[in-house]
Formats: sequence, C-alpha cells, structure tokens
Amino acid sequence: MKRFLVLILLMANFYTLLAQQQEKLHIKYYCTNWGNTDSWDRFCERVKNAGYDGVEAWLPGDQKERKEMIDALQKYGLRLGLLSGGSGVSFDQYRESFKRNLEEAASIKPDYINCHTGKEYYAFEQNKQLIDIGQVIMEKWRIPVYHETHRGRFSFAAHLTKDYLTKIPALRLALDISHWCNVHESLLADQAEAVSLALARTEHIHARIGHPEGPQVNDPAAPEWKSTVSQHLAWWDQIVAQHKQSGAKVLTITTEFGPAGYLPTLPFTQQPVADQWSVNVYMLNLLKDRYKE
Repeated sequence: MKRFLVLILLMANFYTLLAQQQEKLHIKYYCTNWGNTDSWDRFCERVKNAGYDGVEAWLPGDQKERKEMIDALQKYGLRLGLLSGGSGVSFDQYRESFKRNLEEAASIKPDYINCHTGKEYYAFEQNKQLIDIGQVIMEKWRIPVYHETHRGRFSFAAHLTKDYLTKIPALRLALDISHWCNVHESLLADQAEAVSLALARTEHIHARIGHPEGPQVNDPAAPEWKSTVSQHLAWWDQIVAQHKQSGAKVLTITTEFGPAGYLPTLPFTQQPVADQWSVNVYMLNLLKDRYKE
C-alpha cells in the first residue's frame, strides 16, 4: 500500500510538471530585413547565427527574389512573418489592393501577417472595412492577422486606437509603441487607459525604442536612454505577463530598429551614428535574457 501511494504521488508530480511545461509561453524572435543589402542567403545565415527564430519581411514582388527568400529560410531553418498593406489614390483602390496583398501573403503560410492598415485620414467605417477584411482572411487561412500601431495608419494615435479596440472586440494589435511616443511627444503617462487596453490586445511586438521627439533612439545601450528603455520594457513585461496568465503558447517579437535615415545620421556625410545590425542584436539579447524560460 505504501509503495502504491508513493507511485501515485510520483505520477501526480509528473503530470503536474508536464502540464506546467505545456503551459509555458514560448517567445519567438524575428529579425527585420529592413535596410538589408545582403543576399537572402547571406542575410539568413547572419540571422540564424545571431540567435533569431525567423525573419519579418514584406513579400517580394519579384518571383525570383521570393524563391531566394523561401529557399534561404528553409536552408537555415528560419520562420517567416510577413508584412502587408495596401495602396491606391482612392479608398476603393486601397481596399482592393489591401485585400489582394493580404490574400497573397496568406498563401505563403507565414507564422503571422502584420498589417499596415488604412490611413489616419480615412473615416472609422472605411478603416473598419479593412480590419474586417483581415478578420475574414485570418479565418479563411487560419493565420494570425495583426494590425500595427503605426504613424499614418488608423492606429497612429493611442486615444484613437482605443476607440477602434473598444468598438471592434476581435481587433488584435502588432504593438509598435515607439510611434505613439513620437506622435504624442511623451512616454504616454497621461494615456494609461488607452495604453493598458492596447497592451491587453497585443499579439505581436515590434521591439524598437521610441522617445518624445522620434520613433527611434540612436542606440538603446546608451546610458542617456536608460529611463526610456525601462519604460518600453515595462510595457512589454505586461504583455508577456498577460500571455502567461492567459495560457498562451506563443508570443512573437521583432527587433525593428531601422537603417540610416530612420536611424539618426551625421550631417553632410549621412554617416549613421550607430550600427543598425548591432542595435537589433543588442535588443534581441536583452529580451532573450529578460524573458528566458
């Protein structure tokens, strides 16, 4: 009887441990190809060696380059997240372009699609049509479709995005909160309610550090940005904690510091004041260490 009870306890502990492991949140890290000038093969080799899980990119329109991208991803065992958006002079043109591009992106079967959705000057109902298209395509292809908080899009400002989130319960965000810091010229202390709602509805993070006068600090490792970096980390900590509490299995993060032009440059020479690749890898290692399992 004693042996039987010991066996029961051991089995109970085993299944408890197994359940805990199954519920553990897995964070996948993606590298932006924004600003990349290497071949897809060389780029993916660097991405893999740096410790990323995948790449986030716009789907190449050129079929030859598209094949090179897919071949390189397969060669180095990397995942893919796609960006998608629309274009057109009129809203009708934009809507058709947005739908067509999103369908084409979904046909590649990426891990997720991150949409640059609508325009800041479109009416609520117009932008909602685009969000609804994303929902239909997500259900059709069973691929997550997110809408990025981004200047120039429906989600360019915290208070307006709050209105969309309130009225559209299915709306899920790719949070790039650096844009809001720039738009509102603050670290958003006076918009706690809007930010809290956005964090609760975030499924993908663009890990770039913004500040009140721009969407990208020159180098997040510099001591003068310590408090700004800490605020961004506090926001991301909430998203990670919420995913763990909800039992989510995956959270995706892209390190997305941009190239020279977006990255500040010196006058006359246009020399970037920091190295884009090094900054993104710094963010990768900072986050992997912070959220290590």
